[in-house]
Amino acid sequence: MHIYLGNHNTIMDADELLKRYAAGERDFRGVNLRGASLIGVDLTQANLRGADLSQSNLTGAFLKLVNFREANLNQATLQGTDLSAANLISSNLSQANFSEANLINASLRSSTLNGANLSRANLSETILSEAILRDANLNQAKLIEASLSRTNLSGATLIGANLEKANLTNAILLETNLKEANLSKALLHSANFTRANLTQANLSRAILNGTNLTQATLIEANLRGASISWTTLRGANLSKANLYRAKLCWSNLTDAILLETVLLDANMDQVNLRGATLTGAILPDGLNYE
Repeated sequence: MHIYLGNHNTIMDADELLKRYAAGERDFRGVNLRGASLIGVDLTQANLRGADLSQSNLTGAFLKLVNFREANLNQATLQGTDLSAANLISSNLSQANFSEANLINASLRSSTLNGANLSRANLSETILSEAILRDANLNQAKLIEASLSRTNLSGATLIGANLEKANLTNAILLETNLKEANLSKALLHSANFTRANLTQANLSRAILNGTNLTQATLIEANLRGASISWTTLRGANLSKANLYRAKLCWSNLTDAILLETVLLDANMDQVNLRGATLTGAILPDGLNYE
């Protein structure tokens, strides 16, 4: 395999690349490493901006602080790889395997991760703003305090994911599976959760003002102390959900299902409950709806 170094217009094979790195060279912009085997390599702080690493194998590699801006990592394997504080802005990561990878403090802003596997990856404090993660697998991933504003997660699975204090302002989560996910204290202003699955999710003290939860499933969800004002919950299923002391003023719950839902001390001012089912619900004044 030949590798083209865009900045020096030099041709070398993968072994020569690693030799030059060992000798102190770090600038490898525009290299062609398509399909290369780089298992366990250490390329810390290397500059691989615009490089082609599609279908390459970087399992267990040390890539801390590497510049992958605008790089092509389509279908690459990065399982268990250390990418902490790496620059992956505007990169192509579609169908890449990042399972169990460390991406703490990395930036993936405006990157494409359609169909990528990020299960059990650590993305805490990672920037994913404006990234596209349609149909991506983020099951049990850590996204604590991650930035996901304007991110597209439509059709993605985040079962058991930890998004505590994450920022999902204006994010798109159409039909996203967030079953048992932790979204406590998350910022969800104006996010679109239409037909999303939030069964048994923890949304305690989350901010959902202006959010679209049309036909979302929130069965047994914890919304204790959540701010859900000016929110659309048309046709949503909130059966057995906990909305103790939640703020719901001016929200639209037309045709919503609130079977055995706990609404004790909730702020229901100007809430639209037309066509809603409230059988067995505990109302704000503590009385049971029959």
